[in-house]
Amino acid sequence: MVPSRGAGVTTKLRGKSSRGSRDLKVSVRSHKGRSLASKLWLERQLNDPYVARARREGLRSRAAFKLAEIDDKFRLLKPGAKVVDLGAAPGGWSQIAARRVGAVGGEGDAQANMPGRGRVVAIDLLDMPAIPGVEFLQLDFLDEAAPDRLKALLGGPADVVLSDMAANATGHRKTDHLKIMALAKTAAMFAHDVLRPGGTFLCKVLQGGTEAELLAGLKRDFATVKHVKPAASRSDSAELYVLALGFRGAGGDDREKV
Repeated sequence: MVPSRGAGVTTKLRGKSSRGSRDLKVSVRSHKGRSLASKLWLERQLNDPYVARARREGLRSRAAFKLAEIDDKFRLLKPGAKVVDLGAAPGGWSQIAARRVGAVGGEGDAQANMPGRGRVVAIDLLDMPAIPGVEFLQLDFLDEAAPDRLKALLGGPADVVLSDMAANATGHRKTDHLKIMALAKTAAMFAHDVLRPGGTFLCKVLQGGTEAELLAGLKRDFATVKHVKPAASRSDSAELYVLALGFRGAGGDDREKV
């Protein structure tokens, strides 16, 4: 949620834009009970154009634009596709996926009668208010029951597995990196189990040495593996996305999984 501009918030002229007008920068005043980290986070949110745009367009989070930008370039979310969204809350990625695969529709909607209408299945430990066209399971993805429950909801092979999962930050860079990479590898194993041949896997990772193991496994299973960093991903963040295209299929029992 973006805080309203009330007590403790001021605006300053930031300088002329390319159109000759002056942009306003929102500053948050320090006060008792607010840490420096909280103050900086609030200022970043209030001055982030993607946060403002998400609010205007009715999207749950600025992260929606990351998926939209990646899909605009690589065309992952085709009409009629079946999609799994891991770590979905608050729902920005699920919103984009549902719109682009044609999972959203109702009486009178042109997509409602579209042959092979798409499907989006989402999971998160946190609750997520309902999104039209999205079937949501509130459950920890690491729960041993989660994969089978997702497969039951999906009702067949997936075309795309998305993972924007991130563990709670500890503030220790190496620990945080290891935690998110463990989630990424678990997501990759799930993708290996549910994707149909030719399917796509998109997963958030952090820059660091241990991602080589993940990449090696994906290169065995997919025709193309690359890193992508959409413009909506903050430039000062270590966040990257691994995009794996052209799933080769589960293969034989001797294939080593990621």
